[in-house]
Amino acid sequence: MIAIRAVLAAAMLVPASAFAQPTGLVGSWTLVSSVIELGGQEIEPFGPSPKGALTFDANGRYIAMIARPGLPKLASDNRLAATPEEAKAIVGGSIAHFGSYTADEKIITFRIETSTHPNWDSIEQKRTYRISGDELTYSVGTAAVGGGSATLVWRRAR
Repeated sequence: MIAIRAVLAAAMLVPASAFAQPTGLVGSWTLVSSVIELGGQEIEPFGPSPKGALTFDANGRYIAMIARPGLPKLASDNRLAATPEEAKAIVGGSIAHFGSYTADEKIITFRIETSTHPNWDSIEQKRTYRISGDELTYSVGTAAVGGGSATLVWRRAR
C-alpha cells in the first residue's frame, strides 16, 4: 500500500502537459493533398496525387514522408550513383522527417530530429491543425520550397 501511495504521489509531481496529447492525432494518416500558396498562386509541389504517410504514436514520436508519384528510377540502381538529373528530381519530389511532437487542441509542435531537408534538422516547427472526422488538416507557415504557406490534408489510414 505504501508503494502505491509513493507512485501516486510521484505521478502528481509530473506536469499534466506531459500526459496531454490529443488522442485524435495518434495513429497513421495518408496524404490527400499538399498545396502551397506562393505569390497569389497555388502550387502542388508533389503533384495532384501525392503519396505520403504520417504516424503519431501515443508516446510523442512521429514520422512523416511525402513523395511525388513517378519519381525517376535510378538507371544505375545505386543511390550513390544517381545522375544529377535523377538526384534533382528526387530531392525536389520528396521530403521526410521524424522526431518528437506535442500538441494541444490547435497547435502541433514538431521537434524535428532529422529531415531529408537538412535545414530542418534539430529545429522546432509549430503548425496549426484541425481534425474533422477522419481528416487532419495542418498549415506550415513557411514551406521548404522557397517560401509561401503550405496546407496539407491527411486522411486517417484504415
